[in-house]
Amino acid sequence: MVNEPTVASLGELLAPYARRAEEQLDRLVPEPGVPEALSEAMRYCVLGGGKRLRPAVVWMASEAAGGDEADPSADRAAVGVELIHCYSLVHDDLPAMDNDTLRRGRPTAHVKFGEAMAILVGDALVTRAFGLLAGADEAVAAALVAELARAAGAAGMIAGQVADMDLCGVPDGADGLRFVHQRKTAALIRAAARMGALCARADPVALDAVTRFAEAIGEVFQLVDDLLDVTGTAEQLGKTPGKDAGAGKRTAAAVLGVERTRRLADELTRQAVVALEPLGDRPGRLRELARLLVRRTH
Repeated sequence: MVNEPTVASLGELLAPYARRAEEQLDRLVPEPGVPEALSEAMRYCVLGGGKRLRPAVVWMASEAAGGDEADPSADRAAVGVELIHCYSLVHDDLPAMDNDTLRRGRPTAHVKFGEAMAILVGDALVTRAFGLLAGADEAVAAALVAELARAAGAAGMIAGQVADMDLCGVPDGADGLRFVHQRKTAALIRAAARMGALCARADPVALDAVTRFAEAIGEVFQLVDDLLDVTGTAEQLGKTPGKDAGAGKRTAAAVLGVERTRRLADELTRQAVVALEPLGDRPGRLRELARLLVRRTH
């Protein structure tokens, strides 16, 4: 097992990043000229909830690579990643996908605003994300756009969703599970870390370190999510528990069993912490993040 964290909880670690993300989202979403009904729906879907893990990873990775804490390009990268994450949740919850009615403890977008508006909100969040990245410092803007496009696109997050819904063939057992997890969840977390490092103008050593770290914790996050789908409550999770198991989805708990899943999450956490060793003391918050993610309860 990895060393004990030095802060009390994941929420405590993420709280300042969550506040910063909320402030930036409130400031930047939507862009001027958006119809009032669409604006209301967009803001409902991005404000007032969530761990803000992906923006936190952007800022933590930038710090780990020696970046400036006040870098506006890192702020844009953090908001861009979170908008892609929020769009994916809106579309995942749709009747044609997971058909869920609860997200972050509130009615899902299609329940609140109707299915057509929920689809359009997702579209609007995607385009706003890339518009923000295009306005980053010209030295990194193109690289940020390319990084997020790869992670969110047809070979990344969308591929994971297609596989998760059994709309394409993937291997059986642990290999198929890893295919889904690497794309559905880890791809965007990996992109968040790399985008933070890119904003910091990271050298190849630092970029490789945060990349390997994020690939590991991205899988850990989904492994723990699968466990919580079995063991958590709606009050803890802010969403409907047992949905994946009830739908017969490929989850870690179903494929590997609960104990093997826990052991794998611990081993990947250890690998994540080891990956940061070339960076010395700078990635302290990333190390804390890894140690707390594996034991989260919501």
